[in-house]
Amino acid sequence: MVEIGYALSSEEHGPNELVKLAGRAEAAGFSFALVSDHYHPWVSKQGQSPFVWSVLGAIAHGTHRLRVGTGVTCPIRRIHPAIIAQAAATAAAMMPGRFFLGVGAGENLNEHITGDAWPPPPTRLDMLEEAIEVIRELWKGDEVTHEGVFFRVDEARLYTLPDELPPIYVAGSGKRTGELAARAADGLISTAPDEEMIEAFGGKPCLGQIAVCYDADEKRAVRTAHAYWPTAGLKGSGNLQWETKTPELFEEMVKNVRPEDVKESVLCSADPAEHLAKIREFADAGFDHVYVHQIGPEQGAFFDFYEKEVIPRIA
Repeated sequence: MVEIGYALSSEEHGPNELVKLAGRAEAAGFSFALVSDHYHPWVSKQGQSPFVWSVLGAIAHGTHRLRVGTGVTCPIRRIHPAIIAQAAATAAAMMPGRFFLGVGAGENLNEHITGDAWPPPPTRLDMLEEAIEVIRELWKGDEVTHEGVFFRVDEARLYTLPDELPPIYVAGSGKRTGELAARAADGLISTAPDEEMIEAFGGKPCLGQIAVCYDADEKRAVRTAHAYWPTAGLKGSGNLQWETKTPELFEEMVKNVRPEDVKESVLCSADPAEHLAKIREFADAGFDHVYVHQIGPEQGAFFDFYEKEVIPRIA
C-alpha cells in the first residue's frame, strides 16, 4: 500500500498558514508531509518564503501523528551542514519519531544569497555527500573536528539530540543521485517516476511528489496553476532551473509559458480516478510514498476532495 502525503509549499504560504495546513493535512488522513526550504519563491506571485526551521517548531506542537520532513534542505552553501545537524536534531527532539531530514544539492535561486560561488552539478553532489557525513558524525553526540574537501568543523558537539535519530532522505533525479542515496541516505525523494533511479537506489523508502491543482472548475484550475506555478511549463531548460538566481529572472523565463504548457506537468482535475492514476504511476515505478502539492491558495476544497474521494481509495 502506498502512503499518501502532503506538500507544505513555503513558497505560497506564510508561516502561520503552514502550521494550520499541517494540522488540516493530519486531520484529512495524510500520514506525512514535506515542507519546502527556500530563501526565495520561484516567482513573486507565489509571495512567501519563511524560515522553515521556525515553522517546524510550531508544526511539532500543532500536530500529533503527522510525520514531517524538509522537502528539501540544501546543506552545502546557504547553511553549513553543522548548523543543519543541530537544527534537524532539535526538530527530531520536538517530534519524537516523526521528523525526517530531506536534503538535496539545491538551487542557485536560494543558495547564492551569501555571495559564495555556485559550483557545477557534479561538485554539488560531492558536497552533498560530504555534508551528510558531517551531519551523521555530529549526531553521534561526540566532539567533531572535520577537515574535508569542502567543509571544516572545529571541535563541535551537539548536546541536544533526540532519542531516535531522524532518517536522511536525498532528493534528486537520475542514476547518480540514486547511487549517492544508496550509499549515504535512508530514503529517496523525487518528482519523477524514474525506475532507473529506483533500481540504483536499492530498495529503501522512496517518496515521489506529484503537482496538482484541484478545482471543481477545471479551466479555473489550469489558470490557477499557470498563475502560481508557471515554471512547471518550462521545456527543454536542462539545468537552467538549478542555475537561475532570482524570481525576476524566472519571471522572464516563463513569459512565453502558456496555461496548456503548465497543464502538461500539473494535474488539473476534479476526477478522483485521475488523481489515483497519477499516484499509481509512481507506485508502479517503485515508490512506496507519494506526496501531493496542491498549487494555489485554495487548499480547503483540496483537503475535502482528498479526504472523501482519494485517500479512502488508495488501498
